[in-house]
Amino acid sequence: MTGTNGAVREVIIIGSGPAGLTAAIYAGRANLKPLMFEGAQAGGQLTLTSEVENFPGFPKGVQGPELMALMREQAGRFGTEFITDDVTAVDFRQRPFKVMRGDEVYLAKAVIVATGASAKMLGLPAERQLLGKGVSTCATCDGFFFQGVPLAVVGGGDSALEEALFLTKFASKVTVLHRRDSLRASKIMQERAFANPKIDFIWNVVVRDIHANDAGQVAGVTIADVKTGATRRLDVAGLFVAIGHTPNTALFVGQLEMDERGYIVTRHGTRTSVPGVFACGDVQDHEYRQAITAAGSGCMAAMDAERYLEGTAGYYAPSGT
Repeated sequence: MTGTNGAVREVIIIGSGPAGLTAAIYAGRANLKPLMFEGAQAGGQLTLTSEVENFPGFPKGVQGPELMALMREQAGRFGTEFITDDVTAVDFRQRPFKVMRGDEVYLAKAVIVATGASAKMLGLPAERQLLGKGVSTCATCDGFFFQGVPLAVVGGGDSALEEALFLTKFASKVTVLHRRDSLRASKIMQERAFANPKIDFIWNVVVRDIHANDAGQVAGVTIADVKTGATRRLDVAGLFVAIGHTPNTALFVGQLEMDERGYIVTRHGTRTSVPGVFACGDVQDHEYRQAITAAGSGCMAAMDAERYLEGTAGYYAPSGT
């Protein structure tokens, strides 16, 4: 069955975080009448955060869900059509491109992929309940809220040490919890972390539970020794989980070029290995992972798609150049 009466859309956007919604705003203003698959859980990772203070234009901060609702309203104002469901398959091997939702097939001349990346979590019951209430996956986003209090970071790679070092600007103390007796991080990051008097390390431990106080905020964690099984409580006001991210790219395996970590490879802006398919936001950015950088790349993707659809002479260089 063909969706929307078999009409071929100018552009379909997959994903509804800051990247996808910004792409929709720009595509809508370009009169491309974008169709967005926003997913069953619309809005991206910002819907799981509380206060956002580093997004320009909100001097007093803004709640993550509110920011995404405002961006969605703005995209709708410029003609974006929303489908609140997940895409189940795509076919970028022929034109028009096919985007499937179950047995419904939607056709498009161009596609913008903005499916984001998901932070790897510990899998503890309390983790989701306390996300945004002391549990975080982004020090840059949330570190400012933890002035003069003890914090813990879980992980042993560069990302974990980057988080720990950043948090020392605010915390009274940062304890890195690592399940091994040595770090995976680069030598220079290890040297910086070991030299910082605010950072301590607890080796060979995993987090077994996260505790909240009466106000529903993180008050401590239970850690267990991986060798002996012995447990103890560590009093902290925040827990930063830095064990990596997984790009949401399963849909595009075998369709788009990806790097060894599964992120979509883009060149010359947001262009993927398939002309007419563009990628923006955390699905192709493992470096910055900020709402504002995702939004910026969403703007780029919409402009790239518009120029592609216009057939600008010489615009689309081969993906390997």
